[in-house]
Amino acid sequence: MHDTQIKRYRHLNFFQHECFLEVRLPRVKLSDGSVRLVEPPWAGKLSGFTLLFEALVLCLCREMPFAAVARVVGESRHRVAAVAERYVDLAVAQADYAELRELAIDETSKARGHSYVTVAADARRRAGIFVTETREAAAIERLAKDLVAHGGDPLAIGSVSLDMSPAYIKGVFEHFPNAMLTHDKFHVIAHASRALDLTRRAEQKRDPRLKGLRWTLLKDRNHLNSTCRAELDALLSQLSTRRTARAWRYREDLRAILNRKQVHVVRNMLRQWCTHVMRSKVEPMKAVAQMIRNHLEGIVAWARSRMTNGFLEALNGLFQAAKRKARGYRRMSTIRTVLFLIAGKLDFKKLNPHAL
Repeated sequence: MHDTQIKRYRHLNFFQHECFLEVRLPRVKLSDGSVRLVEPPWAGKLSGFTLLFEALVLCLCREMPFAAVARVVGESRHRVAAVAERYVDLAVAQADYAELRELAIDETSKARGHSYVTVAADARRRAGIFVTETREAAAIERLAKDLVAHGGDPLAIGSVSLDMSPAYIKGVFEHFPNAMLTHDKFHVIAHASRALDLTRRAEQKRDPRLKGLRWTLLKDRNHLNSTCRAELDALLSQLSTRRTARAWRYREDLRAILNRKQVHVVRNMLRQWCTHVMRSKVEPMKAVAQMIRNHLEGIVAWARSRMTNGFLEALNGLFQAAKRKARGYRRMSTIRTVLFLIAGKLDFKKLNPHAL
């Protein structure tokens, strides 16, 4: 032993009182002449905390903004964020993607304007595995490199679920050449619903009676109350004269087609649907038909794989709620930490046996 050193650790509160442990720790001299401090087994991953205190902070950070956690535990916001980032970094570093075969990729807004981050997830476990800035093809290249760094193989990826972003599609073709692209039903129906709303807005200028029907048209008919269902039926009775009614019917027909599981049937029915829409006068829906023609095989792949990005959209909503509660995030490292806490399904028990 070289000498001893007194260190102070923040521990769980004793009732309403803050608790600190002051410990005399030995410093030992190694054979190479260097001196090392011997840490106790209950010391945390960040200097000055015990494992139990860090487990409490980590549990609260999954539910509250860092500033709110800091007020609860009586520490600075920066120290609380440092604990969360430290655990996320360590847990991600020890992740193994050797068995990863299916990917889901989507973007989420990190600030006002066209500022996005790309989020990739294991589609089978529905757990986030990678976060990076931008939504360009370079993000897919970084994802492939990160996959290799964690024992994965880009050539072993058999299917990728993503939206119709040209940058993402280009990146997947370059870096995951064996993957089958899947454009899930969620994104296709979302485009059709947007076209339906645009049709309603245009027709509403000539017919004020359509005002107030937005959510009646966008929601699933089975989830409407009796009053809204009656309003919808009254609109659909004028199918030959109302373009909004025809747009609603086109969307529902598209939904019914995508619910089928026979690949050849889905392909032929989608082509027929596009032909009918292109011959109609519902202009916004024509853009959807053209999009389906451009990405036909990726949409048809949905009938075979049934891979979806719906869970990523749900996690995106949780992240946006956390961002609003925290009044936004400035640093990319904070965004990454929050996304992994929400969507990563990281195993912190290997780092801290007290972590929930």
